[in-house]
Amino acid sequence: MSQEESLSIPHKVYRTVTPRTGMRPDMEMDSIGWAMFLILVMLFIPLLPFIAIVYVVSKVFGYLSNQRGTGE
Repeated sequence: MSQEESLSIPHKVYRTVTPRTGMRPDMEMDSIGWAMFLILVMLFIPLLPFIAIVYVVSKVFGYLSNQRGTGE
């Protein structure tokens, strides 16, 4: 039996020149993710009043349409 046949499926798929480093925390990408999240939060804070108004108006119209529909 040759060495090629003795390799399992994951070893055949992940054949590389460099050895695997294993699992480790990626602090650089974590900090970039938090920075993007904070930027998005800062962008959405000015929009919160408009989102709240649209939400309340949609709930009021939904309530009124349900009240008109049940009167028959």
